[in-house]
Amino acid sequence: MPPLQFDTTLSLSDAEKTALAERVTELYTTEMATTAGHVAVTIRDRGAAALHFGRAVDGPLFFLDAEIRRGRSLERNRAFALATVEYSGNTFDIPDEHTKAVFTDHPDEAMMGVDRVGGDWDGDLDESA
Repeated sequence: MPPLQFDTTLSLSDAEKTALAERVTELYTTEMATTAGHVAVTIRDRGAAALHFGRAVDGPLFFLDAEIRRGRSLERNRAFALATVEYSGNTFDIPDEHTKAVFTDHPDEAMMGVDRVGGDWDGDLDESA
């Protein structure tokens, strides 16, 4: 279960949050060669004083923290990050320099749901990553 967590100074409507969650889930499954059933998305609206970024000027901030299973290549991670930044920038008018993506790789046994513990990722289409 990869939690994809977003912190932003945007004030998103419920419909915008749903659209964001659906789109980043689609981007994740495409770029990471997996299926959507286990992808978890959290979107947290923060006040302007709650998020800071040294290079930011005026405008909203948008941070992604992707907790993923170990084994994905830098290229896969980068492709997902860039696709997510492009989508959020185009959709919510967020300057590229106001975005940040951080990936934390976890061993397979650290990724679990109530029904199972994650297995090794081998690069094929994976239903458990």
